[in-house]
Amino acid sequence: MQAAAAAFAEHALELRELAHARTVAAYVSVGSEPGTLALLDALHARGVRVLLPVLLPDNDLDWGIYSGRDSLGRVQHAGKMPLLEPVGERLGPDAVTGADAVLLPGLAVDARGMRLGRGGGSYDRVLARLERAGARPALVVLLYDTEVVARVPAEPHDRPVHAVVTPSGVRRFQGSGM
Repeated sequence: MQAAAAAFAEHALELRELAHARTVAAYVSVGSEPGTLALLDALHARGVRVLLPVLLPDNDLDWGIYSGRDSLGRVQHAGKMPLLEPVGERLGPDAVTGADAVLLPGLAVDARGMRLGRGGGSYDRVLARLERAGARPALVVLLYDTEVVARVPAEPHDRPVHAVVTPSGVRRFQGSGM
């Protein structure tokens, strides 16, 4: 697991969009998701402002600052697995609109760059918020190689990601502008 997390961090940090980012919205991985802590630490060490989500009761996301692993606390939300979330000041749901890049969790991504999420709609709200604000951050999903598939179901409101980072490298999607 640590080797995979290091590979994710290495490949993600090669993205020019992250190399030049001042603010990155990310997440702390849970369960069997690709490990993100090594990447969060590397971004923070570079002086990047790292925003992490705080799950709200309606499944929307607020945001807080990651300032190292000590800035995280385990939070139990009703009916969900415990999450590591930032324990400091809350910045509000619109804080994500200032991000240069947004790292998205997912279950799969297809050849079009369409991302299959967990079904809670939290990141659909984030993507809609970005669109309403006219924000155009790089959208990147972190997945295992086997989670890059031919096709996932897509709804009219779904938006493609620009790239996927896997342990074996980075794949960009046509028309992503990255």
